[in-house]
Amino acid sequence: MSATYPMDMVRGRLTVQTEKSPYQYRGMFHALSSVLRQEGPRALYRGWLPSVIGVIPYVGLNFSVYESLKDWLVKARPFGLVEDSELSVTTRLACGAAAGTVGQTVAYPLDVIRRRMQMVGWKGAASIVTGDGRSKAPLEYTGMIDAFSKTVRHEGFGALYKGLVPNSVKVFHSANILGVEFRISD
Repeated sequence: MSATYPMDMVRGRLTVQTEKSPYQYRGMFHALSSVLRQEGPRALYRGWLPSVIGVIPYVGLNFSVYESLKDWLVKARPFGLVEDSELSVTTRLACGAAAGTVGQTVAYPLDVIRRRMQMVGWKGAASIVTGDGRSKAPLEYTGMIDAFSKTVRHEGFGALYKGLVPNSVKVFHSANILGVEFRISD
């Protein structure tokens, strides 16, 4: 994750830029070189800490919820889902999707904070993140806790879950056929 994190930061900036963005990146390499030149190498790792912390509840909940659901289904045998002590592929996939949804929902605020921290230092990012189209003040966070507190103070607790529904759609693609391997959130 650490080796590829700069690509994630660049992807975030490329994704949110519009024709009206004050600064236009022409592509991945232009974005990387621009960030390095204008903001320094540390800018490529803004938001890394919430990403690392977010892996713990996401993966932990995925595995524990998946195993708990699977064990419960095998023991309780509801709705005829179990044949010869085995769950069908569809049932295992559903268990994996449910587990992924729980893990994603709990870890999602860290993902929001990571994305917001990635925008720090980008000229005009404040208007993009807040969506007001008017803010000219630079977006600044002194760290992860500051980003959390400013987000909740200025936009409310619900801002920590912006984009959760479309992101959750990925969960169904994350669970593999066996339902035991999970992809870490982008």
